[in-house]
Amino acid sequence: MVEIFLRTLPFFAIIALGYWAGRTRFFSEEATAYLTKFVFYFALSAMLFRFAANLRLAEVFDGRLIIAYLLGSAVVYGIATAVALLRGLDMQTSAVEAQCAVIGNVGFLGLPMFVMLFGEASIGPMMLVLATDLIVFSSLIVILINGARDGRMSLAILRTIALGLLRNPMIVSISLGLAWSALALPIPDPMNDFLAILGGAATPGALFAIGASLAGKSAERVQVAGWLTFCKLILHPLAVAIAVLVLIPLDAFSAVIVVSAAAMPVAGNVYMLAQHYGIAPHRVSAAILFSTAFSILTFPVIMAWVQSGQPPGG
Repeated sequence: MVEIFLRTLPFFAIIALGYWAGRTRFFSEEATAYLTKFVFYFALSAMLFRFAANLRLAEVFDGRLIIAYLLGSAVVYGIATAVALLRGLDMQTSAVEAQCAVIGNVGFLGLPMFVMLFGEASIGPMMLVLATDLIVFSSLIVILINGARDGRMSLAILRTIALGLLRNPMIVSISLGLAWSALALPIPDPMNDFLAILGGAATPGALFAIGASLAGKSAERVQVAGWLTFCKLILHPLAVAIAVLVLIPLDAFSAVIVVSAAAMPVAGNVYMLAQHYGIAPHRVSAAILFSTAFSILTFPVIMAWVQSGQPPGG
């Protein structure tokens, strides 16, 4: 476990550096926003397209993995929703809290980190997890929030979901990359070098942007943030582990990747959704801050556990 902690420490050190830059105002909120845009629309998209273009969908697609991940995530989503409703919250706020419980920072933190930790073999499983989060759960929260506001489903909601997916550069870059691969088109050397150089900025840029954005997060709603952090860092990987190791067993490597992906801290796009709809942005902000900080310790433990097949400390 110590070895895993030391291997992951440099990633969190870059996040800490970004946090320092944002906290001291060396990096302004505006600068952080533009860095995030650069990573999201350019560097990360280039990396995802290049990876996807060198994959074959038939080799990457694993229905068992998707079902197992969805099963484990759905259990935690249900628990978080039930607890929120029992506390007297409305469905919209409950949906936001449930989103915090299962949507990890797979795109900005997980994918770049896992490529360096596990090699390019981790790309396929990670893309499936990322696509599942973006397509299933990002659509679900839009349905629940708009359905609760309007009191019914409508074509407008489906249109909002479709446009959101079409405008998401991660979905677009993965889809274009897989289409390129399906057409068996070679990537010209200049294009490959261009994508490699631009995509190389994704890892340090994303980690630094995560840290700088955390500097602006509040620590309000501490008890709720603590509960959501527990759901995301402990319950989610535990439920997914039961699904991929016991209920729908995957091969050892895929199981490690999927459970480790579930152990990622709360994703920043949950805050963007909460802010956009004006629903509990402060508790989401605190959950992102807490889960990212605590994941420095919990992520190595979860990863060591699933690799060894033994309970933590066992």
